[in-house]
Amino acid sequence: MGNLSRRHMIRTGLAAGAFLTATRCAAPKGTPNNPATGPEVNANKAKDVTLRLIGTGVSQINEIRDKAQKDLGFKIEMRALSTEENNQIAITQPGQYDIFDGEYFSLPLVIPSGNLQAIDIKRVKNYDKIVSFFTNGSFKGMPVEKSQGTAPFKVQYLKGSDSKEFSPTPTEYATMIPFQYNADTLGYRPDLVGRKIESWGELFNPQFKGKTSILDIPQIGIMDAAMVAESLGLMKFGDKGNMTRAEIDKITGILKQQKAKGQFRAFWKTFDESVNLMSSGEVVLQSMWSPAVTAVQAKGIKCIYAPLKEGYRGWGGGIGLSKNLQGMQLDAAYEYMNWMLEGWVGAFLGRQGYYSAAPETARKYMSPEEWAYWYEGKSAAKDMVDPFGKTLAKAGAKRDGGSFETRFGNIVCWNSTMKENTYLVQKWNEFIAS
Repeated sequence: MGNLSRRHMIRTGLAAGAFLTATRCAAPKGTPNNPATGPEVNANKAKDVTLRLIGTGVSQINEIRDKAQKDLGFKIEMRALSTEENNQIAITQPGQYDIFDGEYFSLPLVIPSGNLQAIDIKRVKNYDKIVSFFTNGSFKGMPVEKSQGTAPFKVQYLKGSDSKEFSPTPTEYATMIPFQYNADTLGYRPDLVGRKIESWGELFNPQFKGKTSILDIPQIGIMDAAMVAESLGLMKFGDKGNMTRAEIDKITGILKQQKAKGQFRAFWKTFDESVNLMSSGEVVLQSMWSPAVTAVQAKGIKCIYAPLKEGYRGWGGGIGLSKNLQGMQLDAAYEYMNWMLEGWVGAFLGRQGYYSAAPETARKYMSPEEWAYWYEGKSAAKDMVDPFGKTLAKAGAKRDGGSFETRFGNIVCWNSTMKENTYLVQKWNEFIAS
């Protein structure tokens, strides 16, 4: 990518990226999503449809849009926003979008607005193939209640077709349909750090003074800060995903102290900001998302997504339907939703380090070597490339953190919207402004 940020790539849709994606990621003939045998869509009905999507830059990608338009026959417009902007538009401007691509932790903010309509699960073709921690609240026999925060299952279902209330048990009505998720941790530059990073507490290590960063999204940044504080024994939380005012006061006070000491180089809100900070060397250790790590690696720069002894912070993303959708537009939105679970998207995002909500469908579009590397934690049998054709791992390398089961079996908290969310945002902003 050279010095181009990924956000610039998303906006401009580089022809070279599209070509590489088409040649590397295209499904073989005879697979369900090959254009010759793709989803059946009434072309006459679909040609006049345009669906407007809002979401963050990690999934509002031109190559995904172009593939969907080719397979489904209708137009798709995407807007790449920060998490804060995305939630704000979802809540306050329902006329500006048809599909909301957001995170599950945002749903306690978005659902009460009434701007998303209930999803009829019977119309979702691969719902039965979605991983269990979304659909029934468990993973390998471990209930989500053991993880703090807004685990996706807690906000997956609505009580009825017109309800704004979450159901604690499965119903026929979903808030969103998941398509990607991950176990997040800290990223670091081994060439600049000089040793292995194994604890969240390293983010406050004076050794890295002026060269660390934490993400400036209050609901997520506070969780990372809590992981750091607990690991250092600075404080203990009853529930990191639902802090009391006293806990919020204490952790933001600790953050202010660290900032006053000059510990942080910067605070980032968007994917491309984190990539630029790490690839430039301005930051050597920071909160990161998996695709940001792979984007740095694709530049030929060593970057490790650290498996930390205290565990991971989990998150899930999905798509919801605007309350304004009806008729032909609504039918098209369900077609798009089913296409998202069909497998091609899961494989595309998988090459950045994300996991598919329906892994067995994504597997059809991944080579055996890719599946073994990304999902099974095995050594790469050949060079691994990202969705845009850039080599990010040489043959013999292993994915940081190991297999899918190992990583997700070690999630200790999920991105969360707390009961004291308003107070949290206020105190977080005070920290950033301090």
